[in-house]
Amino acid sequence: MIGNGSTLIGFDANYTVRDIYFPRVGDANQTMGNMCHTGFFVDGRFAWLEDGGWQRTLGYAQDSLVTDVTLTHPGLGITVRFEDFVDLARNWLIRNVMVTPAAGFKVGRVFFHYDWFIEGSDIGNTVLYDSRHRGLIAYKANRYFLMGGQSSDEYGISTWATGKKGNGLEGTWVDAEDGVLGKNPIEQGSVDCTIGFDLGAVAANQSRMLTHWLTMGTRFSEVATFGQDLIVAKGPDTYRGRTITYWQVWSEKDHRHIDEALGQGASDLYRRSVLTARTHVDNHGAIIASTDFDITKFARDTYAYAWPRDGALVANALDRSGHEDTTRAFFTFCQQSLVEEGYFLHKYTPYGQPGSSWLPWVDSRGEVTLPIQEDETGLVLWALWQHYRIHRNLDFVVDLYSTLIVPAADWMVSYMDQRNGLPLPSWDLWEERWGVHAFTVGAVWAGLDAARSFADLFGDAGAYVRYRDAAERLREAADSHLYSTELGRFPRRITVEDDESITVDTVLDSAIYGLWRFGMYPADDKRMADTMRAIADQLSNKANCGGIARYTDDYYFRVESDTHLVPGNPWFMCTMWLAQWYVATARAAADLEPARKIIDWAVGHQLPGGLLSEQLDPHTGAPLSVSPLTWSHAELIVTVDDYCKKRDVLRRSGDGPT
Repeated sequence: MIGNGSTLIGFDANYTVRDIYFPRVGDANQTMGNMCHTGFFVDGRFAWLEDGGWQRTLGYAQDSLVTDVTLTHPGLGITVRFEDFVDLARNWLIRNVMVTPAAGFKVGRVFFHYDWFIEGSDIGNTVLYDSRHRGLIAYKANRYFLMGGQSSDEYGISTWATGKKGNGLEGTWVDAEDGVLGKNPIEQGSVDCTIGFDLGAVAANQSRMLTHWLTMGTRFSEVATFGQDLIVAKGPDTYRGRTITYWQVWSEKDHRHIDEALGQGASDLYRRSVLTARTHVDNHGAIIASTDFDITKFARDTYAYAWPRDGALVANALDRSGHEDTTRAFFTFCQQSLVEEGYFLHKYTPYGQPGSSWLPWVDSRGEVTLPIQEDETGLVLWALWQHYRIHRNLDFVVDLYSTLIVPAADWMVSYMDQRNGLPLPSWDLWEERWGVHAFTVGAVWAGLDAARSFADLFGDAGAYVRYRDAAERLREAADSHLYSTELGRFPRRITVEDDESITVDTVLDSAIYGLWRFGMYPADDKRMADTMRAIADQLSNKANCGGIARYTDDYYFRVESDTHLVPGNPWFMCTMWLAQWYVATARAAADLEPARKIIDWAVGHQLPGGLLSEQLDPHTGAPLSVSPLTWSHAELIVTVDDYCKKRDVLRRSGDGPT
C-alpha cells in the first residue's frame, strides 16, 4: 500500500497494481480491484508480473511509503527494480523503474496497463491519446487520469493502445504480448488502455531507467498543465526525495527505541503498522477498515468503510505513536456523523454517509430496533478521552463537548434496561449476534467514564454526576448479572427474556477481554484472570500456525472443522489482546515473556512488506480475508507500546531487565 490520504494504491502479491482509490481513501476504486498489468518485452520474449517465472523481493524504503521492490526473471534475463510512491502533497503515482539485463538485449519495452472502472463503473468511460503531453488520458465527468512518463531522455510514452473490454474482449493488455500496440487514438464505453516505453538496446549489466506517472485530478488542467509539466520540470527524483523524507520523519515522530526492547523485527513492524494505518486514514477524517477489494468476491461488498469502533481503536494507536493531527480529523468526522439521537450507525462511507448494512431496523416480531453496535458509540468517547490525555489539546476537545460527547453520553445513559441496569440489546462487535455483550458492556462503561472525565474537566457538575452514577450502576449490574459462577468466567453474551430471566451464551469469545481492556475491571481481577486464562487455553490454535481464534467454532472463512485442533482461524487482533493482558498483569520481567513471544509471532506471520491480514490459515499461516486490516495493525501498535512502557516501569522498580 502507498498513498497520501487522498490517493491510495494497492498492489497484490505479484506486485501488480489492483486498487486505485481517488479522491477519497476507500471511495472510489477506479479499477474495482482488477489487475492493471505490468509487462516486459525483451528480444521477442514477454512476461507480465503475474508470470510464475519472477523471483520477487517486496518491501519499502526504510520507514517510508516509497516501495523498494526487486524482481528477477531468469527466462527474460533481466532484473527490475521499482521505486513507486504517491507524492506526499499531489495526487501523483510515480513509478521509477530500472531494468538491468544479465546478457544485454537489442530490443526492450515496458508496458503498463490500466483497467478503468471510473467512479466504480465501466459505463461511459473515455480514454484517448493526447499528443500535447504524449500520454493517454482516461476520464469521466469530473475524474481525470493522465498516463505519461519518460524513458532515459525521451519525454512521453513510446506507444499505446486504447480499446474496449468485456463481452468476449480481453482488453488491450493482450495486444502487448507481441511487443506492438495499435495506437488507436480514442475509445469510449467499457475501456482499458496500455502504454509502452522503449528501452532500446542495453548492454549486459548496464541499466536503463524509465519513469511512469499517473496523475489524478478533478479537472483536465490538474492532470496535464499543472501535473505532468511540473514532474518534467523538477524531475521525479525531487518528488521521491521529499516523499521519502516526509514519511521517515513522520513515522519516527514518537522517537521510540523499540528495537532495544523487542528487536529490530518488531521495531520495523511497528513503524510499518503506523504507516499502513495512515494510508487508510482519509484526509477528511474517515479511518477505513481495509481497502483490499478481493473481499468483494466473497461478500459482494468491501471493508472500505469507516466503522466508528475500528476507527476509534486505530485512532488510539496513532495517538500513542504521536500523530495528533491525523486523529483530530477522525474525531471531527465522528462529530459530523453522529445521528441526532446521539448514537453511531453501523458504518459510514468516506464522505460520512451511512454505509451498506445488514443490521435490521425491526426484530423477528416486527418491532422497531436500532441497527447499531453500541460499543461503537462508547469507544469513540473512550478514544477521545485517551486522545486528550495524551495531547492535552483543550481547545480542540472543548468544541466537541456539546456536539459529540454530551449527546452520545446522554444517549448511552438512556439506552439502559431499567430492569437490570445493563445496556439494552444491540449487535456485537462481530456483527453477528443480538443481545447484551460483554465487550459492549466494557465499551459503554468506558464511554460513560470518559464523558464523566470530560464533564469534570469543563466543570459541568450535573453531567458529571449523571455519567458517574450511570457508570457505577453499570458496573454493579455487570457484577450481578453478567458474571457466570457456573462457567467460572464471564460469558460473551446474555439475553434478557420477557419474563426477566437470563439466558447465558456459553460460547467462549476472545472479545470478552473488553471488560478489562477499557478500564471497567482491573486486568488482575480474579474473574477476569480466569476468563483470560480460559481464552488462552481454549481458543489457542493447536495447528502449526498458532495464534488465538475469535471464538469457539468460528465459521468465518473456516478452514478446519476439528474445533479441538482449531477452535477457529487465528486472528491477529485476538492474539494481540491476549498479549496485552499478559503485559497488563506482569509483575516482573519474566512475566513479559509470553507477550514477547506473541509479538514475535506477529512479526513472523506478516506479509512481505510488513502487512497484517485479518486472519490466517491455521495450518499454513497464509493470509485469509482482507489484507491489510487496519485494526490488526492498530492492535500490534498498542501491544508494542504497552510492552515497552511496562518494561520501563519494571526496570525502574528493579523488577525488569537492566
